[in-house]
Amino acid sequence: MKAKSFVVLTFLLLTLFAFNLKQEGTQDLTLWYNTPSKEWTEALPLGNGRLAAMVYGGVEKDRIQFNEETLWTGEPREYARQGAAKYLPELRRLLAEGKQKEAEKLAQEHFMSLKSNEDGDQGAWVEKVKALQKQPDSPAQPKFNDSQWKEMTLPTEQGWESTNIAGMEGMDGAVWFRTTFELPKKWKGKDLKLELGRIRDEDFTFVNGELVGTTTGIGNHRRYIIPAKLLKKGKNQIAVQVLNYFDKGGIIGHKFGNIPLSVYPEGDPEPEKNLIPLNTKPWKYWIQDDMPPAVPAFQASYQAFGDLWLDFKGHENASNYRRELDIKQAISRTTYTANGVEFTREYIASAPSQVVAVHLKASKPRQITFETSLSSPHKKSSTRKIDDQTLGLSLQVKSGALRGESFLNAKTKGGKITVTEDKITITGADEATLYLTAGTNFVRFDDVSGNPEEVCRQALRTVQNATYEQVKAEHVKEYQGYFNTLAFHTPRTANANLPTNERIAKFSTASDPSMVPLYLQYGRYLLISSSRPGTHPANIQGIWNDMLVPPWGSKYTTNINVEMIYWPAEPLNLSPMHEPLFDMVDELAERGKVTAKAHYNAPGWVMHHNTDLWRGTAPINSSNHGVWVGGGAWLSHHLWDRYEYTQDKEFLKERAYPVMKGAAEFFVDFLVEDPKTGWLISTPSNSPENGGLVAGPTMDHQLVRSLFQKTIAASEALGTDAAFRNKLKEMWPKIAPNQIGKHGQLQEWLQDIDDPNNKHRHVSHLWGMHPGNDITWQKNPDMMKAAKQSLLMRGDEGTGWSLAWKLNFWGRFLDGDHAYKMLNMLIHPAAEGGGSYPNLFDAHPPFQIDGNMGGAVGIAEMLVQSHDGAIDILPALPKALPEGEIKGIRARGGYELNLKWANGQLQNLEVTSLAGNKCVVRYAGKSINFDTQKGKTYQFNKDLKKI
Repeated sequence: MKAKSFVVLTFLLLTLFAFNLKQEGTQDLTLWYNTPSKEWTEALPLGNGRLAAMVYGGVEKDRIQFNEETLWTGEPREYARQGAAKYLPELRRLLAEGKQKEAEKLAQEHFMSLKSNEDGDQGAWVEKVKALQKQPDSPAQPKFNDSQWKEMTLPTEQGWESTNIAGMEGMDGAVWFRTTFELPKKWKGKDLKLELGRIRDEDFTFVNGELVGTTTGIGNHRRYIIPAKLLKKGKNQIAVQVLNYFDKGGIIGHKFGNIPLSVYPEGDPEPEKNLIPLNTKPWKYWIQDDMPPAVPAFQASYQAFGDLWLDFKGHENASNYRRELDIKQAISRTTYTANGVEFTREYIASAPSQVVAVHLKASKPRQITFETSLSSPHKKSSTRKIDDQTLGLSLQVKSGALRGESFLNAKTKGGKITVTEDKITITGADEATLYLTAGTNFVRFDDVSGNPEEVCRQALRTVQNATYEQVKAEHVKEYQGYFNTLAFHTPRTANANLPTNERIAKFSTASDPSMVPLYLQYGRYLLISSSRPGTHPANIQGIWNDMLVPPWGSKYTTNINVEMIYWPAEPLNLSPMHEPLFDMVDELAERGKVTAKAHYNAPGWVMHHNTDLWRGTAPINSSNHGVWVGGGAWLSHHLWDRYEYTQDKEFLKERAYPVMKGAAEFFVDFLVEDPKTGWLISTPSNSPENGGLVAGPTMDHQLVRSLFQKTIAASEALGTDAAFRNKLKEMWPKIAPNQIGKHGQLQEWLQDIDDPNNKHRHVSHLWGMHPGNDITWQKNPDMMKAAKQSLLMRGDEGTGWSLAWKLNFWGRFLDGDHAYKMLNMLIHPAAEGGGSYPNLFDAHPPFQIDGNMGGAVGIAEMLVQSHDGAIDILPALPKALPEGEIKGIRARGGYELNLKWANGQLQNLEVTSLAGNKCVVRYAGKSINFDTQKGKTYQFNKDLKKI
């Protein structure tokens, strides 16, 4: 290349780079699509911390599915099992003797949380619904007339609740299914095998009127033999009575294997080649009884509230369609042209006004004509006219204490509003605005005396005398007060102009660096939208959920998930969003004292692996993973993180230290000496969801050791509790240390039993490396190498949140390219191993919000780390991001940073001191330290020289 051409090209590239970084407007922070959403995971999320909405953006029929954060099943009750502590010595003895199964059985029987309605009896109901089997007109009989029955395609992998069939959402009870198959002549005289896969919860399966099998439990595949004598020429009738007692219901199919619902000859060596499929046409179904007695449950489930519907006539042949989510303003829009008129809908979830608003306008006057209505999946729900502009929705949660109210208020410019008992009709308006409210009677985990109607009326009073533009402006101002604290820019490529679903599909195979800031900022958007100060914390799905039986109850899982949701709060400059988590931790500490006493006869407070709206803290589900004592220790680290990033002594004194001390008091009593090693160990517990009930899991020891060290530091900073501090100083060096095993790995357990072929999604024993700082390159490089070996053994594949955690791990290993590989896997069309849905929601699958948050902070870890005694700049910058700029990212010690890089190297750095501490900065083998003044900004060049 000629020198002159090279200079010109270089100049053009540098100019383009500078232009890209300066053009904030072109640094697209919009998710957009050119078709309406068909699935919930294509809809666009809005939220104000309390109210949530999912906008589908349909043309003729628009759906806005909505939630209110306190609508849950259950009621105030006690979770701790009094007297459980007397079994603790025996549990420890069994585990010490290697009798894991015996220990798990004992714990399941005597150590788990109380359930709701423990005295409930379903026997009478079961006998009643079974009685129909023996009636002459039973649906089991081949000649039964099912012509009036409805149809359902089977299997329904996520339960019949996922079918969108009216009446099936949240449905428990007895349901009959019927289908037929033609018997081939070549099968005459042969016994057949009927493959039905898994069924929730119990089935009675009939062929030609005769019972061929009955099984209970989701874990048992239904494979029934049909004797040849039952079969007949031509059509043969299959009838299945399914009894579903709780959670998802129905015929849900195989979890593994390639044989569908089918029949085939018994003993066929290749049944997949010779079967008759039973999943290619719908089955007939009939709901026999949908009112079984309430089933005892360990914890409650978050509930969908309802749907707002907008129906438009004459918009069928729309063109120029676009729907979008502008995360800079927290506004969703749907635009299209119909009959020569441009229509625009704008949707917001306003925190100042506590409403979800939908504003409709058109390019020509008097064109806004539509019907709008409210519905709810709750069986006990109804609508009514409130006044001449307002429609109301009332509901009662099934088998629970909570009821909800939602008001829909309409305002127009011009036109006419008509309200009936079930809809609002707007005719010939120039513009229209809908204001949606919702509330429940929940006040606190022990108080359900609230007035949901008043919640709705108060919200509508805030918009009564305001225009939509005023409501919108106030919403944007309040939202941007949080969102605008951080900016992140990288160059744009052609792929940035594609619809978001196409960008996701191509991200791992084409250059699209500006997708990285979009993903990070989307995580911040979701956190702001689901966790405003004064609200409840974001659960495992944030505040977005369209089911009455959501995955994992849409609860708070404290062995990784809820903590991951809040990882971005401090480093990504959203510290106020941490407040709802701290509010919940205060309540968990209150409830956890009861559990600590009842289950361990210990002081302080304890939190196991899951909680809900009612703040249960006792172990739930199965003893092989539910007896895990680390929740309180992990949650306490979030309080310490807040202090480390803000240096707020008042917060440390009044909020953080009392909770941290209480968690530490529990472990001072709980830890016991291992007779073999003399170390202090945690028992009984588990390495989250992997390996069963054990003594001495590595993660526990990392958590507790770190908790003790942070509590000591907090005590010293406050000059308080010297005696307790000294007790912790005496104990923490005795806690079982991290160990390197025979494969060169960091051991997951006290014993060297790690399986190098184990690909489990949890990598809990690496907690001390991230998010903790028990293991760092500065402190113990050999242990870091062992942690890396553990991660290599576990592999890259995983569910969405697991991919996000691995992204953070590789950042801490200072391997930016491998970290970016994990980001590629995270921003990838959702598949069995995780990824992203079209609306960029993280896929476990199904949707969990934690992967979005973990992915966002994992990107930040590539750019800035501050856990290892200094602020490390660009410690894991991948080759795929050679150029960029970030402003407002925060670091421990009380610092806010702006930095720019090009050609993979730092160009300049600004450090603003928020607390006036001594600052240490490292970059590319260089290290500087300098005194700071609170509020002052310090500038450095690419060589860390002061400017």
